[in-house]
Amino acid sequence: MNRMHRRIAVGIIVAGASITMGSGTSGAAEPKLAKATLAGGCFWCTEAVYAEIKGVTSVTSGYIGGAVPNPTYKDVCTGQTGHAEAIEIEYDPAVVPFEKLLEVFFATHDPTTLNRQGADVGTQYRSGVFYHDDEQKRIAEAVIAKLDAAKVFPGKIVTEVTKATIFYPAEDYHQDYFATNPFQPYCQAVAAPKVEKVRKVFKDLVK
Repeated sequence: MNRMHRRIAVGIIVAGASITMGSGTSGAAEPKLAKATLAGGCFWCTEAVYAEIKGVTSVTSGYIGGAVPNPTYKDVCTGQTGHAEAIEIEYDPAVVPFEKLLEVFFATHDPTTLNRQGADVGTQYRSGVFYHDDEQKRIAEAVIAKLDAAKVFPGKIVTEVTKATIFYPAEDYHQDYFATNPFQPYCQAVAAPKVEKVRKVFKDLVK
């Protein structure tokens, strides 16, 4: 997307469209750290993107949404386990609220392609927000509705909004993959441009 991104204090801004959200203020009882679980294609890319964001204390690549317990990468790659490649983020909502995490999410993958991100095809590459509480669900559904209404993308958003189930961390070699393999061809072709986009477009969110 080449159109200029504009930012507002409370909102979702993707590809130049301002989608104003509610304040989403948290009560005093809210814990300092929260979890967000997102699927936006290959987890090497999504992990690399969120490792850049202030307030994010950890990002773990893994699998969620399937019926087979303890799946391996080989299992998930068959597309038969029902799992999506996803990341589990631990973050401080006082520094980066859930709305901002979603702003980055929708700006760094295509949420309109069913079970596909570019050349990566299969249910394991589906777009999904796996919510941990009713507030995350409300925010995710509202963001999607507003982005669709504003026609930010050329097609309808197919991102699933599903209650988080068991998240299985991926094998060790998948963790911090982009950081440890920056010159791997896939990372150079797919992950690196996403990271660079975040650094340019979301300067105020970058560590």
